[in-house]
Amino acid sequence: MPLVVMKFGGSSVADAEKIKRVAGRVISKKRKGNKVVVVVSAPGDMTDDLVALAEGVTTDPDEREMDMLLATGEQVSIALLSMAIKEMGEDAISLTGPQAGIYADKTHTRARIVRIAPAKIYQELAKGKIVIVAGFQGINRNLDITTLGRGGSDLTAVAIAAATKAGTCEIYTDVEGVYTTDPRLVKNAKKIDYISYEEMLEMAGTGAQVMQGRSIEVGKKYGVDIHVCSTFSENTGTFITSEEKIRSRRPTMEKVAVAGVTYDKNQVKLSVIDVRDKPGVAARIFGRLAKGGINVDMIIQSAATERHNDISFTVARTDLKKALGILEKARRALGAKSIIYDDKVVKVSIVGVGMRSHPGVAAKMFATLAKAKVNIEMISTSEIKVSCIIKEHDLQRAVAALHRAYKLGDK
Repeated sequence: MPLVVMKFGGSSVADAEKIKRVAGRVISKKRKGNKVVVVVSAPGDMTDDLVALAEGVTTDPDEREMDMLLATGEQVSIALLSMAIKEMGEDAISLTGPQAGIYADKTHTRARIVRIAPAKIYQELAKGKIVIVAGFQGINRNLDITTLGRGGSDLTAVAIAAATKAGTCEIYTDVEGVYTTDPRLVKNAKKIDYISYEEMLEMAGTGAQVMQGRSIEVGKKYGVDIHVCSTFSENTGTFITSEEKIRSRRPTMEKVAVAGVTYDKNQVKLSVIDVRDKPGVAARIFGRLAKGGINVDMIIQSAATERHNDISFTVARTDLKKALGILEKARRALGAKSIIYDDKVVKVSIVGVGMRSHPGVAAKMFATLAKAKVNIEMISTSEIKVSCIIKEHDLQRAVAALHRAYKLGDK
């Protein structure tokens, strides 16, 4: 009997009626001859509500206690879904992340999974039960609950699929799959039938909200095929798999230079002004940020003038307050003039494995943005991605122009 992992996001379990709908879908999957493990997120906006509640109590919430608080959202979902399934005549059991054997490192609020010991999952499946697992959470060596960061339920589902060697991992959401860009910005955005792990990883990392990037990394490492589809539709969604499998289904894949256009509003541009031009300065700045757990994206260092220069870079907007505190200490230690920031910027990106064999893709992006009168402030590239920092007010015009330039609406 094949094993299937199904994951449902917060919008899919936002209220009682939606939970019943999900229960019906899960039961249907089991009655088709499958063993079923279900991973669920917290209902609706509950995680955001819990964060707001914590911030109403303190301006600096303790991270361990935040994990304890935020983990409760998923426990609401698993208990209610289990009840709904039992009401419909099938047996089910809800398990927290620790009960399901999800072991994580000691980092709070953004822990990484160390291993999964699925013995309890197997035991309950052997009894004919549907197993409902709380996404987003695990347990560390100190027996503390840890959470896996935003979108962590995706990671839970893919990791469980890898650990149990499930036939597939199905990610159910409120859209029908992965699109060439955000259909809210561009009306003729198209659903992508197949996309490679590499492309999806870059799209997730550049702002696409459909999947968490770390879940794609795990999927790629363990060869887990992921099907992103809608909770509210029976239509086939988007399959995330290897390039080799895609080529076997779509031989013309290499002709596609760009698969999608993404954007990320969670960006802020920081600059350390008038810092001395000498060895080790950048290492001290970025070393302090890394020690503080802050990821840096794009980096630009200006040409030195009178043995001084400016270093500009981007971080997540949610890390701004923490980054400013770290950088102020670095500024004083290095004798820099000031720290400035701009939180009215966004990152817009083009992604596609076809870039490897198509020269001129980046040049076309820059020319398209210039024609649309969009100024580029920073640029970064990888083998299959080009990203630009632009002003927030230029976002819609930039995305629409790029989507049109690469003819993504024609696919």
